[in-house]
Amino acid sequence: MLMGGPLQRHSRALAATTLDDLDLHLALYVCYELHYRGWDGVDPALEWDPGLLAMRAALEAQFLRLLYAEVGAPRPIEPARAPELLQQAIASSQAPSLSTWVETNAGVEHLRELAVHRSAYQLKEADPHTWAIPRLPAGVAKSALLTLQFDEYGNGAPGESHAELFARTMESLGLDASYGRYVPHLPGVTLATVNLLSMFGLHRRWVGACIGHFAVFEMTSVVPMTRYGAAHRRVAGGNGAEFYDVHVAADASHQLIAIEDLVPAFVRDDPHAAASVLFGARSLLVLEGAFARRVLHSWRSGRSSLRRRLPLAGIGTASRVPLSNAS
Repeated sequence: MLMGGPLQRHSRALAATTLDDLDLHLALYVCYELHYRGWDGVDPALEWDPGLLAMRAALEAQFLRLLYAEVGAPRPIEPARAPELLQQAIASSQAPSLSTWVETNAGVEHLRELAVHRSAYQLKEADPHTWAIPRLPAGVAKSALLTLQFDEYGNGAPGESHAELFARTMESLGLDASYGRYVPHLPGVTLATVNLLSMFGLHRRWVGACIGHFAVFEMTSVVPMTRYGAAHRRVAGGNGAEFYDVHVAADASHQLIAIEDLVPAFVRDDPHAAASVLFGARSLLVLEGAFARRVLHSWRSGRSSLRRRLPLAGIGTASRVPLSNAS
């Protein structure tokens, strides 16, 4: 059972020295999932077990220490400059473009691995950011966030939420879209990207970071999603590409709502949280950059980017860059 091993490695997780440490992030991911859909065979009451929460707090403290060492702790900024500083953070990011490589070079093995990596978040897309809603006062910021989230959930139409669209993308690639199916395949750097948002969403003190994370998510989505959609059509045909198409269409307006309405209104309501907004944005960019470098290094070396190799599937065309055994 997944709960056993990762939590038994608690002491090793607390000794983590890198942001992508597998023990740290697998343990945190197991703890956080108790607040989502839980684990088969695990008592739901453990969600609020004091001992488990204390252990999770220690893991979060270690995660934050490593994050501060890389990103820096939140520092006061002029609230009115928050939108400008978010845009500067995006422009100054040194992350390689994973989507550019995928558009030109990816074969079916790469698209399947990418979908497995992203399944840790995409199969619950929007849920972590939704935790910010009750933490905001009524007003422009809350209304802007609700507008964005309603789109993320398919505007209330069953089968049209982004998580459900992503499940269909996975199935079009011959993957199992069951929630949590591929967690044992994921490296620490992938789990870190999801744990970051869970940590921000679960703590009221990090609501600003959650807003900054969400804003950058929306502001950096359109071009990569366009490229991923093109790669999917090239390799696997149009079936399953709707997930990418919906993001291209929706996020063109979402990015404007995020930077023009959500962030300015949020920092007007809570000026002291402006530093947290920028911290959340920078943290996202750093971890996504680390994720892109890990995946690209593996693929350019002809190796799998996952901890466990996926079974073969007769989907799409042959890979342009064949993968060897997992690293």
